[in-house]
Amino acid sequence: MRDVLDAVMADWQEGRTSGLATVVRAFDSAPRPPGAAMLVTAEGNAVGSVSGGCVEGAVFDLATEVISTGRPSLVRYGISDDDAFAVGLTCGGILDVFVEPVSRTTFAGLDDVSKDIEASRPVGVATVIEHPDPAWLGRHVIVRPEGFESDLGSARASQAIADDTLGLLAGGRNATLTYGPDGERLGEGMRVFFASFAPPPRMLVFGAIDFASAMARLGGFLGYRVTVCDARPVFATPARFPGVDELVVSWPDRYLAEQIELGRLDSRTVICVLTHDPKFDVPLLEIALRGPELAYIGAMGSRHTHDDRLARLRAAGLTDAELARMHSPVGLDLGSRTPEETAVSIAAEIIALHWGGSGEPLARLAGRIHHDDLVEKLDP
Repeated sequence: MRDVLDAVMADWQEGRTSGLATVVRAFDSAPRPPGAAMLVTAEGNAVGSVSGGCVEGAVFDLATEVISTGRPSLVRYGISDDDAFAVGLTCGGILDVFVEPVSRTTFAGLDDVSKDIEASRPVGVATVIEHPDPAWLGRHVIVRPEGFESDLGSARASQAIADDTLGLLAGGRNATLTYGPDGERLGEGMRVFFASFAPPPRMLVFGAIDFASAMARLGGFLGYRVTVCDARPVFATPARFPGVDELVVSWPDRYLAEQIELGRLDSRTVICVLTHDPKFDVPLLEIALRGPELAYIGAMGSRHTHDDRLARLRAAGLTDAELARMHSPVGLDLGSRTPEETAVSIAAEIIALHWGGSGEPLARLAGRIHHDDLVEKLDP
């Protein structure tokens, strides 16, 4: 919903009804993961995508119908023998899409959810997508770290869903959960899709050089909240880093230590050390490699710089296990030359590490393209 939030709120604020389609399950080679959304506005405009184009026409028609009837609908799209040329995914995947009417009446708490998302406060929305009683469909539980709000009409079901989704919210994960009709954990009959709107993950770029400028731009494009830090005020300027989320003039090791102490880094945080100057790099990497679990710690430099850096870090007492957390020289072997190409190689390594990719050309590989556990295998 994040991608269509402005459009859905425009209708909500004006008291109009829009149709929100959300991917709630994905199987095999489905093109979009759970949480991907498409909105049909009250005026009939389409915003966002659930499949990259394969079934958007059918989803548009269904969302238009849902706006008219006010009845939510859960539909499966994919290729089958009798429907291969009607509404199919050319990739062979299968999507479960839930379409619901969104208005002040059907989702009274949406305004507060929108404000949380805009303020980067963690919030999640659990939506009933399947239930024996059709009146439950489209009801919501809004989950925050400090508590929850619910329109389910059942304290038992609301509490169970809120308890079970707090961990998903903390990890920024979407999931479909199954319960009995009144929230019984070992039961069946009710399915709930939880969409997590955790704050964007952080990317800390150290070294205000041309490579850092390119990395900051690409990090923002990938959805990170980007901080650029350098001890040299002549280089760390808004003119050199326009649009960056945060620009810090401080010694890198000092700034990183402060961020760790304040608890502002988590397992999604990415660190890119691009100064390749030992007086900055070594103290910074000592802290990073001994610090909390992070998604990625990469350090730029030649083979010679890398060997020298390892020697200095070992002399500082770092263990082989701690040094193994560092990706250096940074990036994948793309033959990069320019700062922009180098930023792409670093981003490619970050993405491959996150999703379990090999970095090999897909043409040389067999099997599934997607490595993540968001896309399920459909039972025969």
